[in-house]
Amino acid sequence: MTLLPFCILLLSICFCKSDDRLTPAKPLLPGDKLVSNNGIFALGFFSPENSTANSYVGIWYHDIPERTYVWVANRDNPIGSGLSGKLVLTNSSDLVLSDSKGRILWRTTNNVTAGGDGAVALLLEAGNFVVQLQNFMQVWQSYDHPTDTILPGFKLWANYKTHTAVRIVAWKGSQDPSTGKFFLSRDPSTGLQILTWRGTSKYWRSGLWNGAEASDKNGYMWSQNVDDGEIIYSTYNTGNSSSRRSHWKLDYTGDLMLRIWSGQSWVVLFKRPDDGCRQYGSCGPFGYCDMLTRVCRCLDGFEPADGFSANFSRGCVRKEALTCHGYHFSALPGMKVPDKFVYVRSRSFEECTAECERNCSCTAYAYANLSSIVTTGGPSRCLVWTGELVDLEKTGVLGGNLYLRLAGSPGHNRKSGVRVVLKIALPVISFLVILSCIYLVCICKLRGNKQTKKA
Repeated sequence: MTLLPFCILLLSICFCKSDDRLTPAKPLLPGDKLVSNNGIFALGFFSPENSTANSYVGIWYHDIPERTYVWVANRDNPIGSGLSGKLVLTNSSDLVLSDSKGRILWRTTNNVTAGGDGAVALLLEAGNFVVQLQNFMQVWQSYDHPTDTILPGFKLWANYKTHTAVRIVAWKGSQDPSTGKFFLSRDPSTGLQILTWRGTSKYWRSGLWNGAEASDKNGYMWSQNVDDGEIIYSTYNTGNSSSRRSHWKLDYTGDLMLRIWSGQSWVVLFKRPDDGCRQYGSCGPFGYCDMLTRVCRCLDGFEPADGFSANFSRGCVRKEALTCHGYHFSALPGMKVPDKFVYVRSRSFEECTAECERNCSCTAYAYANLSSIVTTGGPSRCLVWTGELVDLEKTGVLGGNLYLRLAGSPGHNRKSGVRVVLKIALPVISFLVILSCIYLVCICKLRGNKQTKKA
């Protein structure tokens, strides 16, 4: 019995290896791990399931039974089979991962020459791994170097002046954390939309930010977008404490998913692209994906390029050619507006309309009031399209108004419709009149014959 207190003391000393920080005097070795103060996240060495050949340094959920990784340091340079690794924080405040042969597999490049004596590497409660100096200034964070997962507090940003953006890159396979073929980012040219790419081809596109705050009834949301005149970003926030075990994940299959831990498994609350016609450009030029039926349809004034075929690979064509004169704009509400737009800032609705009217090549425009959001880019936004309209959706209340340029005057469609009805109705009416006349003649003859017989 006298050994029991000693054993408890020994166990407590062992558990001290699972604190939340590294220092230059205390590296991370195989078997060690850092655990965030709230116990949700852990950082350490791991090998993917069903594989012992390679090992990595990564972050995972510590308090759930299903091992789920949210960040990997050396994803493309693993520790080889039969070798061990060591992660150290140097006196210059850099993190360096090396194997037992002394080869450097991954490192940061902070190059702090002063004030690095008291530096620590901390695993924060949100799952962010940071290098912090003695004055509490952070010189590096894993949130700036994500892999395939977006955690609460992460900023998805794009610099539309330098055309750069942070990327979320999928794993290569379900058990292979190396760089995959899918990645996600904000559109680096405007920052207004989120794109998933498959190599150099667009795979999925979000709707355009319209100035509203995106949220849902479950308490998961992207906060209001912020535009500082150069960088535009949005932060993934959660509305309640239970949603800390939630994240956005770009799967190796190219699916973007919002997932929450239910207590037993991961539940998918949102997935794009889902079944149907939501992959990029599925409905072809001037075609749109109808969210209610999940099938492709043509915009007003257009018809399928392949006649009545359900194949929309060639999209839709105009029923009547568009000219520079004699046109009108048809308002299409509830639309995810097309890709490949020209972004015109700070215009009134009337000026936005005029922007399209003065260009004979303009096929559509859209307007949004941004006065309610945090921005230095102007209180409004005008988008103009020339040429083909690609990747549209009918989304309902989540969409905006698209003003489509069509041939003819504003009443042209109604008059055309009347003409079509008349073309169909007049021959039918004429046929019925002739048929009625024949019927009356026959009746008269029958009555005449009966009267002759009586006489």
